[in-house]
Amino acid sequence: AMKTLAKWSVEDYHQMIDAGILRDRNVELLTGEIVEMSPETPIHYYTAKQGTKYLETLLTGKADIRFNGPITLSDSEPEPDIAIVRLPESMYKDHHPYAEDIFWIIEVAKSSLKKDLELKLSIYAQAQIQEYWVLDL
Repeated sequence: AMKTLAKWSVEDYHQMIDAGILRDRNVELLTGEIVEMSPETPIHYYTAKQGTKYLETLLTGKADIRFNGPITLSDSEPEPDIAIVRLPESMYKDHHPYAEDIFWIIEVAKSSLKKDLELKLSIYAQAQIQEYWVLDL
């Protein structure tokens, strides 16, 4: 028998987060599916953190550099390693950045390379995000 996966909306996902259902789970919403994220290796974390610091010095006053933070798209809420988004930062007190707020996304990939080059590429392209880089470790 054919199994159909129930798709979750961004709103459903936020309600689950608010209710504490996903509290101890390292997940992200990708095309309506709640997907486990790969555990971060030291080199992955280090590379993303150094990239964030570098971009912060480079783009001070021009953009907000987000590290491991969610972005809200139509049917996905991925957590890219680095997202370069428009200012002011205070806009994101009530919601994560939307597609139109995003200048550029960077994913650091080792075990996640396939997911970053296929699934995430198509999600970011569909959201019309202008620039997407994958750093292959």
